[in-house]
Amino acid sequence: MRRRTLATLVLLATLSVVGVVLTQMIWLDRAQQYQTEQVALQKQQQTQLDKQFNDRVTIALTDVTERILSITKDPSDLFDAVKQERPNYFAVTINDTIHPYLLEALLKREFQRRNIQDDFEYGIYDCFTDSIVYGNYVSLKDSAATDTAHHSKLLKLNKDGHYFGVFFPRRTSSIWEPKRGSSPVTWVYPAIVTLIVFAFFAYSVWVILRQKRLGEMKNDFIGNMTHELKTPISTIALSSEVLSDPHIAQEPERLHSYAGIIRTETERLRKQVERVLQLATLENDGPQLKRETVDMRKVIEEVRHAFALQLQERSGTLDVRMDAADARVSGDPVHLTNALFNLVDNAVKYSPERPHITITATRDARRLRIAVQDRGIGIRKEDLKNIFERFFRVHTGNVHNVKGFGLGLHYVEQVARAHGGGVAVESTFGKGSTFTLELPVIPNGRS
Repeated sequence: MRRRTLATLVLLATLSVVGVVLTQMIWLDRAQQYQTEQVALQKQQQTQLDKQFNDRVTIALTDVTERILSITKDPSDLFDAVKQERPNYFAVTINDTIHPYLLEALLKREFQRRNIQDDFEYGIYDCFTDSIVYGNYVSLKDSAATDTAHHSKLLKLNKDGHYFGVFFPRRTSSIWEPKRGSSPVTWVYPAIVTLIVFAFFAYSVWVILRQKRLGEMKNDFIGNMTHELKTPISTIALSSEVLSDPHIAQEPERLHSYAGIIRTETERLRKQVERVLQLATLENDGPQLKRETVDMRKVIEEVRHAFALQLQERSGTLDVRMDAADARVSGDPVHLTNALFNLVDNAVKYSPERPHITITATRDARRLRIAVQDRGIGIRKEDLKNIFERFFRVHTGNVHNVKGFGLGLHYVEQVARAHGGGVAVESTFGKGSTFTLELPVIPNGRS
């Protein structure tokens, strides 16, 4: 997939996700506005209904007051006798006390006449005890509710004269306020869904970019491998053609030279095939280990001997500092040797002039550390985080003779992890690098 195509797809996916989120936010905002409007409308309707109810109750109680004055033959006129003390509590001023049963009968008749069907309780103020004497709980719809209903404690007012109170227990406050703001539950679910969408989108983009990068590195690997294999094969084919000439037997030095070329290129091919086989061993849960006690002193000496001729040809040096008295570990000698070989091989390849390499072995109670230090071209900071990835190769700038597949350090890391250790790198671009291989040691006293 081309970079421009991938960028376009990522841009379109980003716009889609942003569009979904914005649509969801707009929908939630409009839903909240609609809910607010509905609450305001319901409040207005409830206020109107409460006002109508209060007006009917006030008229009914006024009629009851006039009826009481008529029964008691009281010529006085009680102006503004009915007061609404609470949204569901009314107090009526009278000139004299009244019998509860008479009051109840009057209230029932007037409420039914005014189509007031709500249950109510009433009480009469007793001047002698300065308290409200509870009358009764009256249900105009269900007579059975009168006996089972809970009796309320009626409100006593700060008044000296006679009065009675009527309380509607089933009615709520006429001043009905909606809940402030939106419920957290309204936003929790959309927020969770949005986070999941963003997480999935970010993970998808990360996977796509990683696969694209891995694909590019694999293509580089195939190109490098093709070049690395074609060159020795071409050289061997050319040398074999020369050796097939019957007159070559008369030139022993030339015969010996071409035979050496074939032997060298064959060894080069063998090493390249081994590296490809190393990749195959890493595909299935890391390298398969055949554990035994390995003395890393001997392994270091073997690697040192293997690079002696190559370093001599380039006027280089390889110093070994064995600060660890006991360098035994439990592991696979073949993989450990290959891992250390790869570290030294990189140190040699990435030293453009005369290589100066130092191998230092130190240990503590738990770990053996083998550091391979060079004075080569070093590694940039932005490349350090990817240095152990499979197929990754550092750009070598003006150094064009560095060959490889980008598998060496990945193999070293896999071997170190398989042995319960690890590998670390410190590098300064232009000054050199230090790779440290850490391995668990065999405790003293154990073989």
